Amino acid sequence: MSEKIVQTAGRNALGEFAPEFAHFNDDVLFGENWNNTDMDLKTRSIITVVALMSQGVTDNSIRYHIHNAKNHGVSQKEMAAVITHTAFYAGWPHAWAVFNIAKEVYADNADALTEKDKYQKTLLFPIGEKNPYGEFFVGQSYLAPVSTEQIPVFNVTFEPACRNNWHIHRSKSGGGQMLICVGGRGYYQQWGSPARELKPGDVVNIPAQVKHWHGAAPDSWFSHLAIEIQGEETSTQWCEPVSDEDYGKLK
Repeated sequence: MSEKIVQTAGRNALGEFAPEFAHFNDDVLFGENWNNTDMDLKTRSIITVVALMSQGVTDNSIRYHIHNAKNHGVSQKEMAAVITHTAFYAGWPHAWAVFNIAKEVYADNADALTEKDKYQKTLLFPIGEKNPYGEFFVGQSYLAPVSTEQIPVFNVTFEPACRNNWHIHRSKSGGGQMLICVGGRGYYQQWGSPARELKPGDVVNIPAQVKHWHGAAPDSWFSHLAIEIQGEETSTQWCEPVSDEDYGKLK
């Protein structure tokens, strides 16, 4: 699930002097407004930086929100573009002041985040650890349990160009698999059919006995929830890797 914003600054600074203001700050502004899921936290962070810059706020408030934006996936390049764009409407001096703060914020561990860390910030589900079934994949994949009760659900994440081998979900009755795409861009292909591009929100229903593969696009990370459909005497038959020639035709 997405990270919940929790704020205590109001009570820490003004809990005794202005308890009602502290309540509005911690419980309403940050508690209710920031945790409203109608807008993602990255967008909300950018809007807040723009609003503060437009008012000429260049104290710790905007420093905090630039940090917040960085933590919610706003890259240094994106932040520079946001400030530059806002400068034309809010004023050049405001931009200079905010750029000085942003440079300090992004100088702290600017290169510390790996590509995996950056991608994780875009997901609602954990990436997890290296896939123990990696021998059946071309490239690096990761596996994270989402639910191990009732119906097992796992988040499978593929690095760019990673894909699993052709395989078949065997079952005497029932069985098969469902994929729910949750991040990045990837592909699914049944034997004898063209590959289908996958994006977040797409669902793939894979019947038992159907030979297929799925994985990331060449230029994108990709994640899907894998839901095993209950059946009798189920197993997975792993086959040959997807050829570089066939995979190379995908964009």
